[in-house]
Amino acid sequence: MNRLGTICLAAALALGGPALAASKDEKKQEVRQTAQSTLDRLYKSQPKAKAAIERSAGYAVFSNFGMKILVAGGGSGSGVAVNTKAKKETFMKMVEVQAGLGIGVKKFRLVWVFEKASDLDKFINSGWELGAQATASAQMSGQGMEAYAGAMSISPGVWLYQLTDDGLAVELTAKGTKYYKDSDLN
Repeated sequence: MNRLGTICLAAALALGGPALAASKDEKKQEVRQTAQSTLDRLYKSQPKAKAAIERSAGYAVFSNFGMKILVAGGGSGSGVAVNTKAKKETFMKMVEVQAGLGIGVKKFRLVWVFEKASDLDKFINSGWELGAQATASAQMSGQGMEAYAGAMSISPGVWLYQLTDDGLAVELTAKGTKYYKDSDLN
């Protein structure tokens, strides 16, 4: 098998998600553990994010794996949205489609923060789509809302942190991304 075939096979296996034999409770626990490790990484790099998340109406944490080969690419991920007041979890999925020249495999994690319960409810019940034109720049400390330093403003009251293996991303790279409830885990 050539190198491109090996990359495709590895990506296809990774996009398949957790082992098929895992129980519903095991899958939920895996998502919770990934979410907590993501939050721990975020709080280490952006300490003020912890207070912002604790004060928020809710948040969502996702882990994504994607690949791009020549002119097409895509990815998938899973996560959990949490209503901070009610302490209610909703397990979710995401799918991403990209177009444009490139090759590679990328893993990243996303932390959404919702100031208003209505935005959290919309995210959970209607999903959220980031179109091909969606690009947001990170807010730097001292600019915008200091509590959200390092976050990208997606819309008024909705913030997004994107973490890569190298740390906090400066620009949102997700194109054509859809978020929706995980019918298998809820």
